[in-house]
Amino acid sequence: MDLKIDKSHWNPVKLGDVFTKKEENDKENARNRFDRFLKVNHMDSECLHVKRWASQENGEELNPYFYKIFRKGQILFPTRNPHLRRTVLAPFDGITGEKTLTLEPQKEFLDPNFISFIFHSESFYAHTTGAIIGSTNPHCRWRDVANFEFLLPPKNQQTKIAKLLWTIDEVIESEKELLEKIKINDLSHLKQYFFDDNTSEELKLKNIVSIKKGKQPSELLENESGVPYCKAKYLRSGVIEQSVPETSLIKSILINDDDIIILWDGAAGEIFKGRKGVLASTMSKIEIINNEFIKDYIFEFLRFRSSSINRASVGSVIKHVDPTYFNNISVPKFSLDKQNLIVNKFNSLRLNIEICKSKIKTSQSLQKSLINQIF
Repeated sequence: MDLKIDKSHWNPVKLGDVFTKKEENDKENARNRFDRFLKVNHMDSECLHVKRWASQENGEELNPYFYKIFRKGQILFPTRNPHLRRTVLAPFDGITGEKTLTLEPQKEFLDPNFISFIFHSESFYAHTTGAIIGSTNPHCRWRDVANFEFLLPPKNQQTKIAKLLWTIDEVIESEKELLEKIKINDLSHLKQYFFDDNTSEELKLKNIVSIKKGKQPSELLENESGVPYCKAKYLRSGVIEQSVPETSLIKSILINDDDIIILWDGAAGEIFKGRKGVLASTMSKIEIINNEFIKDYIFEFLRFRSSSINRASVGSVIKHVDPTYFNNISVPKFSLDKQNLIVNKFNSLRLNIEICKSKIKTSQSLQKSLINQIF
C-alpha cells in the first residue's frame, strides 16, 4: 500500500529531542513496590504489545539487576541485541532490567499513540544496529539512540496517522486471538480423540509402524544447489540450511511431503510432515506397515503423544527417543471410516490455521509498509 504523504511541513527532529530517558531506579525497594516484572524474552519481535510477564506472587525469582521502574505508557527498549526488534509499550507499572531504556514521550510535541510505531521502523533499527558496540554483549547506548533523526509531522496529523496504524494493529491482534483459539480447538480435539476414549481396541505402535533412521551423507553443501537436507528447521519453516549433492545420495533416506517424520535426537519427539529431500541423521521416518491404519491418522496420534515421547527420551549427553517406550505406545484402533473423519477434522483445522496465518502476515506487511513510509 502506497500512502500518499505530504511531508513538506514535517520538521526534522532527533529522538532525544522528543523523548525523555527516565531513570527511576530503586535498588533497595523496587521488588517490594511492584509485583510484575518484564524480561526481554517477554517482549515479542516487532510487536508493541506485552502479552506475558513474570510475577513474584507466582514464585518467579527476580534478577538482582531488576530494579528499574517503568510506568504505563512508557516505551521499553532493550539496548542489548537491538537487532531482535523487541520494543514494547508498557501497559502497566512494573520493574525491568537495568539495560532496558525507559523512554517517555514529551506530549507537547508528540501524540503518544503515533510515536510508538517509530521503534518498529526499518530506519530506526538500521540506526540502532549500526550503532552496536561490544562483541560479548552487543548493545547500543542511549546517546546513539537519541541521535536517531526523523521527520515529525504536526500533532494533528500525528493523530490521524496513529488512528490508521492502530486500526491495522487491532486487526492483527484480533487475527492472532482467533489463531490461538483455533490452536486450542486443535489441542482439544487431540485430547478428545486420543485421551478421553477408553473403550476402543488398542494396538502397540510396533505392530503398526516401522522406523527408518536418517543417515549422515558423505558430503553436505552449505547452499541449495543439491537435494535439501531435511533437518528440523527445514521441516518447520522450509528454510534450507544445507543440501546433499547428487553424488552423495547413496544409502541416504529420501522423504516426500506426505511422510511422517519424528525428531529422534535432541528435542526428541517432535512430529513433522515431511518435505521432499534427504532425511537428516537426527530424524526418523515412520512408515505404516499395518493396512488397518491410515498414515494421516497415525500422524495426528503421534502429534498428541509428542510431549510424552519427549519426556520419556533417554541419553545423558544428547537425548533421543526411547525405542522401547515408543514401540509400546498404545494406539486406539478405530474403523477406517472413523479414522478418515478424524483426519478430515484436523485437516480442516489446519487449513483454518494457515488461512489465519496468511491474514496475519498480510496485515503485518501492510502495517510495516505504512510505518516505513511514515518514518
